[in-house]
Amino acid sequence: EYRDLFSKYLRPRWAKVLLLTGLMLAGIALQVANPQIIRYFIDSALAGGSQQSLIYAALLFLAFAIGNQALTVTATYLGEDVGWSATNALRADLALHLLRLDIAFHNDHTPGQMIERIDGDVANLAIFFATLVIRIFGSLLLLLGVLIALTFVDWRISLALTVYAALALVVLTRFRDFAVPRWEAGREVSANLFGFLEEHLGGTEDVRSSGAVNYVLRDLYKFGRLRLAADRKAGDTGTVMVMLWIGLYALGQVLAFSASYSLFQAGLLTVGTAYLIVYYTDAIFRPISDISNEIQSLQKAAGSLVRIRALVQTTSTLPDGPGHPIPAGALAVEFDNVSFRYGERGLVLQDVSFQVAPGQVLGLLGRTGSGKTTLTRLLVRLYDPSSGSIRLGKSDGRLDVRDARLAALRQRIGVVTQDVQLFRASVRDNLTFFDPAIADDRILAVIHELGLGPWYRALPNGLDTGLEGGSAGLSAGQAQLLAFTRVFLKDPGLVILDEASSRLDPATEQLIEHAVDRLLVGRTGLIIAHRLGTVHRADHILILEGGQISEYGAYHALRQDPASRFYRLLQTGLEEVLA
Repeated sequence: EYRDLFSKYLRPRWAKVLLLTGLMLAGIALQVANPQIIRYFIDSALAGGSQQSLIYAALLFLAFAIGNQALTVTATYLGEDVGWSATNALRADLALHLLRLDIAFHNDHTPGQMIERIDGDVANLAIFFATLVIRIFGSLLLLLGVLIALTFVDWRISLALTVYAALALVVLTRFRDFAVPRWEAGREVSANLFGFLEEHLGGTEDVRSSGAVNYVLRDLYKFGRLRLAADRKAGDTGTVMVMLWIGLYALGQVLAFSASYSLFQAGLLTVGTAYLIVYYTDAIFRPISDISNEIQSLQKAAGSLVRIRALVQTTSTLPDGPGHPIPAGALAVEFDNVSFRYGERGLVLQDVSFQVAPGQVLGLLGRTGSGKTTLTRLLVRLYDPSSGSIRLGKSDGRLDVRDARLAALRQRIGVVTQDVQLFRASVRDNLTFFDPAIADDRILAVIHELGLGPWYRALPNGLDTGLEGGSAGLSAGQAQLLAFTRVFLKDPGLVILDEASSRLDPATEQLIEHAVDRLLVGRTGLIIAHRLGTVHRADHILILEGGQISEYGAYHALRQDPASRFYRLLQTGLEEVLA
């Protein structure tokens, strides 16, 4: 599980990894060598060695100790840098992967859950990278170095302590297998809690106005209890780990003191060598203790890794097309016996067939739930039809939307809805979707053409003025006109207007109507509307009822035909009948 992450995200940082490895090896060499100096000092002092040699040994010991500290600090800094830069790259890849998954996936997973994946789980992996390299990998190397050094002192003691270390590591590994599912369950409960909070905090106004505060608090307590139970189970593993290592440490110390005393009494060891054995025994415990102290981070990381891998392996149900080119200019639209259902629910669209010639405008009418918005979602491939096909192109040749690249398809289709999504970014970035290739002169020309000149002149920093997310600080009309500006700069061949002026005052709606007229010049249009004012420019009218076409024909022919459904709608009023 870890190998793939190391391979992908550490390979670009191979120079730093090599330097980090060198620093760690040098530090370990110093840690293994320093006790040898102490042994020499003790044995020389007891044997009446010269004062000068003892001073040199003491100075060398201090130099090694200071050098080891410097290496440790540098390696720690480098390890953190490698760990966080690698996982930041992983975080970016995960965010991009989520954005490419289909809408069906996002309907099944709340934004709070996905934030927990990208931020919480990846943060655990950032700690995992740095911890594994600095604390665990380094500790294992130190353990190996100490055991090798002990072999040159006495092979029997080295063998006994090797068995001790192996026993400790086996216990650690077995315990990890037991603990990972508990930490994974804890992360899952945490993600559900964040998803619940995100959903209800985002709907605070509806929660309060409907008197559902107590209901929300009840569910919050429920999620809190679930999280407490999961964290308790995970925390119990840490308590058991501490108890295990206290026992193992005591066992190691008994082995070291007993063996050293017996060999010293037999005249096989000097006092300095006996000290060396005790020191190395403690040094063996320190790396094992470091591993045990980091076991929770490893457990959390392992649980996070399982969830991240599952997310990465999730594929979109909308495969990208082979990349057939979409022609320039106004696009023809053709629906050929299209049916669609959301999951296991009933059909939302059933056997829908119609055509729109390049440069013409289709007015799409129907009650709420009739399938109007679903039809537009199929056009931009947020979903694929359950059956039938959708084609775009020219009158003499059309391309199935599934044969085009998703990015190319959505570049050629512009969509404006009544809910405009703005980003916490500058006016320029909001209008260009962060495309630096669009010149400021072109942006300003479109702003003035759509009647946003007075608004723009009031901005303190022009195109560099920051906007708040969620259209904060803008009127509904200004937000709509900014959405029109985006579409102008995109220059698509097909424009979809989904009730884009349904909630505006008459004065602002005049500006929107002007923008619509300008936007439809030289482009094919599909207008979803409840108001007569926004559908009067249509060349053809299509009325949906229950996911099926109840009427389809030329605007003027239907308007003058007393037997048509559209004629009756005009007489009664679109707003009243279709609301």
